[in-house]
Amino acid sequence: MKKFLLIFFFATLALASGAQVTINRDPEIKKMVDEISKDRIEQYVRKLVSFHTRHDLSEQNDPAKGIGAAWNWIKEEMDKSIPVSEGRLDVRFEDYTVGGKGQRIPHKVNLKNIVATLKGTDPGDERIIVISAHLDSRATIDIDSTGYAPGADDDGSGVAAILELARIMSSRKFSATIVFMAVSGEEQGLYGAKFMATKAKQENWNIIAMINDDMIGNSGSSETLLNDNTRVRVFSEGVPAYETENMAALRKYTSGENDSKSRELARYIKETGERYVDQLDVTLVFRNDRFGRGGDHTPFCQAGFTAVRICEYNENYDRTHKIPAVVNGIQEGDLPEYVDYEYVRKNTGISLASIANLARAPYEPLNCGIVAGGLTNKTTLRWESPVNGIKPAGYYILMRETFQPLWQKKYFVTGNEVTLPYSRDNYFFGIQSVDSFGHESIAVFPGQLKP
Repeated sequence: MKKFLLIFFFATLALASGAQVTINRDPEIKKMVDEISKDRIEQYVRKLVSFHTRHDLSEQNDPAKGIGAAWNWIKEEMDKSIPVSEGRLDVRFEDYTVGGKGQRIPHKVNLKNIVATLKGTDPGDERIIVISAHLDSRATIDIDSTGYAPGADDDGSGVAAILELARIMSSRKFSATIVFMAVSGEEQGLYGAKFMATKAKQENWNIIAMINDDMIGNSGSSETLLNDNTRVRVFSEGVPAYETENMAALRKYTSGENDSKSRELARYIKETGERYVDQLDVTLVFRNDRFGRGGDHTPFCQAGFTAVRICEYNENYDRTHKIPAVVNGIQEGDLPEYVDYEYVRKNTGISLASIANLARAPYEPLNCGIVAGGLTNKTTLRWESPVNGIKPAGYYILMRETFQPLWQKKYFVTGNEVTLPYSRDNYFFGIQSVDSFGHESIAVFPGQLKP
């Protein structure tokens, strides 16, 4: 049996049991998180609101009003980070056409996404990490393209986060490529995200993670009147929307319905985000999105990519898609004065920490599996080292009881095989590559290997 070392219990288990928790932070990632500015985020949101509406059918040629003014301003802000990137940041419009009879956009219209690509420093690293938010807004009536639709939280908060990430991360170097996107067309049918997911599929982008920041700035709920800026949700699909027969067979054989790649990404965001952002608990919601609804990560899931949504814990429906007005003594409308900018700062931090950690981590281990054969109360896992990228300093073996949602134990090993004194019948396992600085890959859920 390979030598192994118990590194730590996850914070959720450790805190529940009263055990001491050790938090090891990369100083450079912590510095980036600390650079996120609450005041700058507020400035971004208020600027977006100043365009009156960002409806997909609103004015495109007015320099101060409508969706065209919004996407031009966002691109200008992204362009400001090009000089500090030493030529690695490329910012461009991605144009597409949508709409027609019987659709929520009733006639054809040309729309734009803003896509800023921060090229990785390793020419042999083909991995891409995508972070996205939607720039369009709407009020009560779906096709009202002229009414006041401030969209401060939905999704001005997400766009503000993307702008801060691009500003801070463009001056740093990462092995993997990072793509910052502000897309249009979300409110009328996820059109901008569908266009980008289709493009990524056709061009064989090696997207290892897609994060959708959508509504991350409201800390108080309507009706129940809860108020809490210490919790945020991460939504992730269980059974993949894009699942082949072979994938389905493996899922059923391993009972892996709670260990899709998107679910492992969600767990990764929880661990990494809470490592770097204080006073914020990441709550994993085991469904693709809110009940009966979807977001811009959904087209990426449908195209076979690993994608999740980060969203505020409490929603206020007095402000969502409402025309600003006082109704029965309650101020309605998605106005900037009701955004919790400290909350946006913290939620931006979990995205930054997760992306930075992953972009500097080794590739995932290959051909991970549990060695089958014979009756035993021990578990042997075996894997191969990644071919591309830096050589891992070692690997983390993750373990949890089958009814637990989060990994409970984490072991460090230096070889490509380990035998643990825990039954494969009673536990689920995962395997991560890790470098000498502690940057981990997303966990791989192992299949079956022959002896």
